[in-house]
Amino acid sequence: MYNKHIITLIFLALGLHVSFAQDDEKDLGTETVTVTKAYTPTVSDAFKIKSVPNLNDSIVLQKKPITYSIFSVPVASTFTPSKGTASKVEKLPPPQLFNSFASLGAGLYGNVLGEFYTSRTINRDENFDVGFNHLSSRGGIDGVELNDTFYDTRLDASYAKRDRDLDWGAAIGLQHQLYNWYGIEPGVFSEAVISGIDERQNYFMGEVGGHVNIEDAFFKRADLKYRRFFDAVSSGENRAIFNTGFEFPMNEEVFAVKAKVDYVGGTFENASVSSSTNDTGISYGNLQAGINPSLKMLRDDLSLNLGVNLVYGMDLENSESNFYIYPAVTASYRLLDESIIAYGGVTGELKQNSYYDLVEGNPYVSPTLSIAPTDSQYNAYVGFKGQLLPNLSYNVKGSYSAENNRPLYRLNPRNDFRSDEKGYYYGNSFDVFYDDIKTLGIFGELNVDVNRNFTLGVNAEIYDYTTETGNAAWNLPNLKGSLFMDYQIGEQWFMGANLFYVGEREDFSSSVVENVQPSEFPVTLITLNGYFDANAHLGYRLDDQLSFFIKGSNLSNNDYQRWSNFQVQGIQVLGGATYKFDF
Repeated sequence: MYNKHIITLIFLALGLHVSFAQDDEKDLGTETVTVTKAYTPTVSDAFKIKSVPNLNDSIVLQKKPITYSIFSVPVASTFTPSKGTASKVEKLPPPQLFNSFASLGAGLYGNVLGEFYTSRTINRDENFDVGFNHLSSRGGIDGVELNDTFYDTRLDASYAKRDRDLDWGAAIGLQHQLYNWYGIEPGVFSEAVISGIDERQNYFMGEVGGHVNIEDAFFKRADLKYRRFFDAVSSGENRAIFNTGFEFPMNEEVFAVKAKVDYVGGTFENASVSSSTNDTGISYGNLQAGINPSLKMLRDDLSLNLGVNLVYGMDLENSESNFYIYPAVTASYRLLDESIIAYGGVTGELKQNSYYDLVEGNPYVSPTLSIAPTDSQYNAYVGFKGQLLPNLSYNVKGSYSAENNRPLYRLNPRNDFRSDEKGYYYGNSFDVFYDDIKTLGIFGELNVDVNRNFTLGVNAEIYDYTTETGNAAWNLPNLKGSLFMDYQIGEQWFMGANLFYVGEREDFSSSVVENVQPSEFPVTLITLNGYFDANAHLGYRLDDQLSFFIKGSNLSNNDYQRWSNFQVQGIQVLGGATYKFDF
């Protein structure tokens, strides 16, 4: 019995040793599995694999719980943050601005240039501006038998005041021009006749005006101008123009109404040069009253203006009147961002002609003009503009217009029967001939900004005229073109150039025959050759205030005629200085 107990204790000890060994060494050993039934799998059991299979083992191991904790030890920090500082960018000093400048220059042919301008700020909302311009020449054109001096002097002053929703102002202008009818045909008149010709003409102009503009109101603006223009041959003209406008917002559209009253009237003491006698003068008076309602529509890429221009015109001298209806439709559409913008329109107007405007176009007109308005029935145009490259822009336009009573400059006939005070009847002045003209035009322009210091542009215009009388469109060219350039050379040097070409023009010369209608005077056709002219300037800035310049005109020295028998000066070089200051 004792031996049995010893053997039993030995087996228990061995069993405990095996149990602890399995627990320590993770050795499960081997077991004998007795299969009591053969496994016969099915399709569903083979397809549906359970994520957590059932364990049918007789021995299932239990997972021991694991516990853990973080042993945190505080660590002292020695980092001390400091404030950051932005990198400094070197600033260029702002340019010093001045409110006044004066220029003075002189050159060949006794040419003198003078300019002055100042803009005074009276207080925060008030400005007073004064401008003065003078250009003159002592003449001296080769082959000219009469005096060819000229000068043009103009003085302008304006006052403007701006409030929060209102700005208004007034302006005054004075001008004096001197020209000579020097364009007689060379070698035709004797020295005695030439010495007895008084070829000088003086023009005087004075005008006053005022304007008012209002923000955030139906009434938008109003402006009034009055001008008095007269010459040294007792010719005088008065012109008064009043404009006003209203705007009425309508959802996304704007309904606008513009109104205009335009009066021009004057007298010429002398009869037309085509008349062999100077017994009656010429009087004229034209009044226009017009209204222009329009509807402005703005969409994402479309801008459309639908309107009509209604004008009532009166010939006060002949007691005649007419009512005119003109289209006023314009539109633009952005086809491709800024690259292609299509635009077009059909517009018309009753254009008021005046003695002052005709002198501005040709200062060698005679003081014996017939003044009448031009019925511009329509001007239809379509074009494309935009930017081909970031620094290359373009503009192409085609147009077709119809105008009744358009004034054309035409050489006056030579009149040997007159003895007027001034010598403008030797075939050396111009009249105005009115014709009905249809014009087909093509215009193209390119502008290149090579960089911020260099710009270049070129444009060309081609016209085809059809007149009601079958005559040529007197003194209108069929081709015009120009090229212009500006270049800033460094900080101190700058230069620019302007080259232009004007094509052939047609005119005619004639002589007065007593007791014969002007249409039957003997006529000689004249073709004026096209001409090319080159102008350039070069300047140097000594400092912010003082700069020097030199200008050249007709640098190609072309001996051309701007008007029939009116030859221009050759190479003209003029130099001077400009000084900026605070006044």
